[in-house]
Amino acid sequence: MEEKIDKADLNNKVVEVLKSCYDPEIPVNIYELGLIYSVDIDDVGNVNIKMTLTSPACPVAGSLPPEVENKVRKVPYVKSCIVELVWEPRWDIHLMSEEARLQLGLY
Repeated sequence: MEEKIDKADLNNKVVEVLKSCYDPEIPVNIYELGLIYSVDIDDVGNVNIKMTLTSPACPVAGSLPPEVENKVRKVPYVKSCIVELVWEPRWDIHLMSEEARLQLGLY
């Protein structure tokens, strides 16, 4: 029988990992940038992430989603991770956290 995971705790650990991933052109992590639309974790530790990029022409479109997958897979109790790149809703600066907007001087 599989060990029951604490999904809230695992979610917090996944979010911490997401905060260690950066778009190289912007000095703010992808979570605070609002690029992560959802993090879904099932009862056995499979993680599904929906994320976007600042633009479809973003130069890290091919490298950032696999980087996110690889980092999240290393979190204890994560069984698998799939990152789905989505373009709707379209990203804009209003999706950024207040902290990120302050950091980038967008107030």
